This record gives sequence, C-alpha cells and structure tokens, in this order.
Amino acid sequence: MRYIPNSAADRQQMLAEIGIDSIEQLFSGIPERSRLRRLLNIPKALTEPELIDYFRERAARNAVDYTSFVGAGVYRHHIPIIVDALISRSEFYTAYTPYQAEIAQGTLQAIFEFQTYIAQLTGMEVANASLYDGSTGLAEAVLMAQRVSKKNRFLIAQTVHPEYRAVVGTYAKNLGIQIEQIGYTPEGRLDPAKLQAALGKDVAAVVVQSPNFFGTVEKTNEISDLAHKHEALSVVNVCEAMSLGILKPPEGADIVVGEAQSLGVPMSFGGPHLGFLATRDRYVRQMPGRLVG
Repeated sequence: MRYIPNSAADRQQMLAEIGIDSIEQLFSGIPERSRLRRLLNIPKALTEPELIDYFRERAARNAVDYTSFVGAGVYRHHIPIIVDALISRSEFYTAYTPYQAEIAQGTLQAIFEFQTYIAQLTGMEVANASLYDGSTGLAEAVLMAQRVSKKNRFLIAQTVHPEYRAVVGTYAKNLGIQIEQIGYTPEGRLDPAKLQAALGKDVAAVVVQSPNFFGTVEKTNEISDLAHKHEALSVVNVCEAMSLGILKPPEGADIVVGEAQSLGVPMSFGGPHLGFLATRDRYVRQMPGRLVG
C-alpha cells in the first residue's frame, strides 16, 4: 500500500463517485452535537531525547528493583549486552534448523556449537538442536524412553517440577503410558526405599530432577545405577541449566533433558523458553527434534 496523500482532484472525484459535493456532506449522517469542530487537544511533539526521558521517568515509578521469590524455575538472570547484538545477526534470525544448508552455514554452525556445549555440560555424547521448552522436553524424553525400552511403566519423582509432571501426563494420557509418582524423604530428596519397592523389570524409566523442585540436589548417579539394575532407563531433568556448570553432571543417566532459560533467555512472562535434550550415541535414532552435524 502506498502512503501518498490524495490530491484535491482525487478527493473531488471520489465524492462525485458517491453522489455528493463535499466532505461536509460525507459526514452529514453524524449528529452535530457529536462532531468535534476543533483540533484535538494533543500536546506538541517531543524530540527523541525528550521522549526517552518521558518514558524513563514513568518507568522509574514501577516496583522492579525488589527480590522476587516467584518463578518456580523461571528467574531473572543477567544477560550480557552482547547477546542482543549477536542474536540480531542473520545467523540467528530463526530458531529452526534451516532447510537450505548451503545458504545458512552460520545458523548451522551456531546450532552445532550449542549441541556441543550441551553435551559437555550434561556429560552425554550427543545433544539435539533444542526443543520448545523444558516441560515439553521432559515429555519428549519420556516418549523417547518408551520407544527405546518398548515398555510403558514410568516412575517419576514427586520432586520433579509439578507443571512438568502435568505436561508429561498430558502427553502420556492416550499413549498407553502408565505414570507412577514416587515420594520423597523429609530432606526433600527422592526416597530410595520407595523407588526400590516400585522398581521392576516392567519399568521403562525412572525420571528424577536435580536440583529438584525444592532446590535439593538429588543423587542422580546412584538413582541411575538403581534403575539400570532393574533394566530401566534413567532420565534426569534439569530446570536450571546453569547448575550444570557447578554440579557434577549426571553422567550415569541415559537421557538428560531440561530448560536453558538461565543461559540468556528473558523470563518472557513464563515462557516458553529453550528446551534441551542430550543422550547416548546408541539412542540417537530415537532422539526427538533435529540434529546438526
């Protein structure tokens, strides 16, 4: 659409086309008492610096510089200024793996580097090009474990984020997957005795989160060993990706999945953010999502 003003001749031609002589006649159907016969009472235009100061002054009235105890997995992290500059480059314009690789080497390189770092952080051998978010990522991990094990019974710790468990339940509802939730100790960790009692050869996988919903670090490698003794897979969920740079990675797991919002993604009113999934080479054919490499 062209934004070119109509000339007087153009306006007169349009008026003639509808059978009237003036703009005044065009609005004759509006009662006189409802018509404004003066210019709108709008203040004069602001310069760019004045406009910036105007909104800064009003933004300063917001209560933003307080510690927030709300989030349940989504928190305000420092994001380096350079991130905005990098993601404005053409290599990062789309989050999806491009279909014309020959003209998108920058995007492919960036995703490959992301996969490499996720694999290193999780102690796994291969990672995918990301998933929608942590909760759907965990659901995808459960479906992957079902494909690998050919079993339908899953044991999920009650210390896993409740919203993640709800998403898993939604995915599993019509797929014949049986979800059993395992309780926790007074210290806020998965109860190993209850897990031991629930395990059996028919269990597809044990799902645990660390740090868990209570902020407690689970003994993931011990849980993985226990699952493997009963021929079950071990799925470790990580809601706080930055913890992987501090804590020992869950190397004993078969699948590590989680949320990477803390790696430089704004809170975005709760998401979705950035899901990741990593696994063993032998399971790569069952891994959801895309893989660059």
